[in-house]
Amino acid sequence: MSPNGENTAITNEIIMCKESLSKSASKKRRIWDITEKMTEGLLFLSAFIGVVTIILIFLFLFKEAIPLMADPAANTLTSKNWYPISNPPVFGLLPLIAGSIIVTFGAIVISVPLGVGAAIYLAMVASPVVRETLKPAIEVLAGIPSVVVGFFGLAVLAPLIKDIFNLPTGLTALTGAITLALMALPTITSISEDAISSVPRRYMEASLSLGATRWQAIKTVIVPAALSGITAAIMLGIGRAIGETMTVLMVTGNAGIIPDTFLVPVRTMTATIAAEMGEVARGSDHYYALFVVGAVLFLMTFVINLVADIVSRRMKEVE
Repeated sequence: MSPNGENTAITNEIIMCKESLSKSASKKRRIWDITEKMTEGLLFLSAFIGVVTIILIFLFLFKEAIPLMADPAANTLTSKNWYPISNPPVFGLLPLIAGSIIVTFGAIVISVPLGVGAAIYLAMVASPVVRETLKPAIEVLAGIPSVVVGFFGLAVLAPLIKDIFNLPTGLTALTGAITLALMALPTITSISEDAISSVPRRYMEASLSLGATRWQAIKTVIVPAALSGITAAIMLGIGRAIGETMTVLMVTGNAGIIPDTFLVPVRTMTATIAAEMGEVARGSDHYYALFVVGAVLFLMTFVINLVADIVSRRMKEVE
């Protein structure tokens, strides 16, 4: 075979190899495109199911609450008493709302300083060994069942508060606030620590190079830079506290009165629904009143989450 013939054969073989590689690459590309479209579809389906589920829960809640609004018993919703089995029944929401607010407020007052302080310590002060030991331990606390925390509040905190303040019972709003603070603390600490740790180290280095002390840099630079994340952590802690059921059912005394101090028994909205829904006759005014309580709780939680989102966005704009 002539030299020209050999070159032609080699050239043809190279062309065939290129076409084969091109077809293989094109096939892989089509597989990747199909995989990406399927992944996008699954993600969209997940988001769609989540949104539709929330909407259906919202509609179901308000559908079951509406019948009470057309009943004369609706006039008692603004009463200061919750007497659902009296004759006539009184479905005053004010003591339940007040009970939920005072317990949640107490829990936040206790948990926010402790949680944010612990987050600053873990992110900026603690050694790596201490941080790697304490943070997982704090995050494990978030997984403790609420009934276990309720047992702790019932067996330890309630007798302690009863003895300290010389009360007839230790099942008070203060006991509920402390136990809820224990439950909100891991959420606030963990998310705040992540927010503080994500602040670029050059912020600290620039502050120190300008003559600031370590604490001045943390106070005036690091914490303000992480404020949006800290705010989100606090709002999530509030959401955890106001939505908790079992713990407050066990340690707050469940008295349907408007509290004027933390040292009296209270009754929260979540505890009322949990305690009475299993025994109420379906289709009765009491049954619909509990759905009204659930609708009010839903709106309060929705407003808290909305405010958290707005505050977080504003903080990011400022940064």
